[in-house]
Amino acid sequence: MASPDLLAHLTEFIINAISNSGYLGIFLLMVGESALIPIPSEVIMSFSGYLVSTGKFNVVAVILAGSVGNLVGSLAAYFAGAYLGRGFVLKYGRYVLLHKSHLELAESYFKKYGNRSTFVSRMLPAIRTYISLPAGTARMNLKRFAALTFAGSLIWNGALTFIGIRLGQEWEGIRKYSSYLDAFVVVAVIAAIIIYIRKRRASVT
Repeated sequence: MASPDLLAHLTEFIINAISNSGYLGIFLLMVGESALIPIPSEVIMSFSGYLVSTGKFNVVAVILAGSVGNLVGSLAAYFAGAYLGRGFVLKYGRYVLLHKSHLELAESYFKKYGNRSTFVSRMLPAIRTYISLPAGTARMNLKRFAALTFAGSLIWNGALTFIGIRLGQEWEGIRKYSSYLDAFVVVAVIAAIIIYIRKRRASVT
């Protein structure tokens, strides 16, 4: 977990980047977030949502800029896993605060849940940033990876943006409730999966 001082500096950096570069700033920050650079999407998208509430940004453009950025960053991580290999990632990952435990957690999750983990993980704490690496190492179908990553990113970024809109000038308060948000999303995703499985079983019988 980032220290309060580091998080404060990151927040200031994010605010300046988005304020000065607009949608391009959102896009580039979210590229970095998904390319294993520890930039909190909660701050990026909630601040962007606040700017939507002021009329400076368009909500659809904000969500798309963040989600396309996630896709580009995730593809970079995917290809790193596919072509550079696990050893390279572990050797140089420390420069972007990637630890072996992070990769092992993502690998375990991907091994357990397979391709669909690339969708669900975009909304899960501790995993969403790293899941692209084992997907690349496993040479998951690239089109399927891209589609599931983008779909999951749309949901996550949409939720963060609308929270920023609702909080307005108090958008930084999302940091206080980020753990609750993560838990809520996890429960919602699990519930959706259960409903889907039950409906599918019912249609078969």
